Amino acid sequence: MTVAETWHDDILGPGFRALDIPLGPDPEGEGDVQATLVRYLPDGLDAADGEWTNRSAVLWVPGMTDYFFHSHVAKALHEAGFAVYAVDPRKIGRARQAGQRWHFSLDFAHYFPDLTAALDIITATHPDVTPIAHSTGGLITPLWADHLARNDSARHAKLKGMVLNSPWLDMQYPRTAVRLGRPVINVAGKLLPNLEVPGGNLGSYGVSLHKDHFGEWDFDTELKPVSGHRKYLGWLREVLRAQKRVQEGNVDVGVPVLTLCSTHSLLGAGYSPASNSADTVLDTEQIQRWAPKLGADVTVRPIEGARHDVFLSTPTPQAEALEVTEGWLRQH
Repeated sequence: MTVAETWHDDILGPGFRALDIPLGPDPEGEGDVQATLVRYLPDGLDAADGEWTNRSAVLWVPGMTDYFFHSHVAKALHEAGFAVYAVDPRKIGRARQAGQRWHFSLDFAHYFPDLTAALDIITATHPDVTPIAHSTGGLITPLWADHLARNDSARHAKLKGMVLNSPWLDMQYPRTAVRLGRPVINVAGKLLPNLEVPGGNLGSYGVSLHKDHFGEWDFDTELKPVSGHRKYLGWLREVLRAQKRVQEGNVDVGVPVLTLCSTHSLLGAGYSPASNSADTVLDTEQIQRWAPKLGADVTVRPIEGARHDVFLSTPTPQAEALEVTEGWLRQH
């Protein structure tokens, strides 16, 4: 069966098609895993048309408690001249199988085959790929790019750049607490990886987004619950390990990077109208501090009034985020 024959209708409706990519047994022992690649190509256009196949591609990579539903981004970037894809990696969104813990991973290198498979499929049609990675995806994707740069120069050469959308590069807690807690979590997470971690509720962020609460977005609340998916100690250990690699300068993506984030955070508070114009999940000062460590060519662009996912912001900052992204993609 060819790749073209395995695409099927996607949950986002007309113009969106999906491809399930089998990846074999899960290293965490939760059965077989798959990734799901999503493609946007408006109905009536031919996937073999030279105008489309010659386009540079973008690849959306979601974060924790997330999946790709950003049809407005896909349509805008398509109109701007890019081929638009997204991937839900193993145990995330469309790709998660019954009985698997959402987003559960003890080693973020386990996501590398998902991203590499997506890269191979896309570059069989298009000349190059620029990932657009959000939050936890914005931590995992640089690790993958660094891995390719060190181990697979041919595939790394197909990466044109990277756009990071509020990447999770540090713990949004006091530095002393993080410094003291890191060695404890490192040991405990190894011994008790399946222990559920209390807290971590998305709180004001989730309800600021969904149309049934205070927001304007309609998304599947099983794939993206407004209160967040469960988190486990082994997963938290891996987050801290990955963040430490970035902070110590041991990750080099080897391509130009655009980092988008809000100009300010509003952490630890319940929902208020101010939640609609701030990052209520991560500390934006940390993002701006650590993103330049990812490579030699990193542009950090704060967006006034943006939410944690800058592309789910209210209309004015959302339009600015899209304009900045489109302009940067054309330059690179």
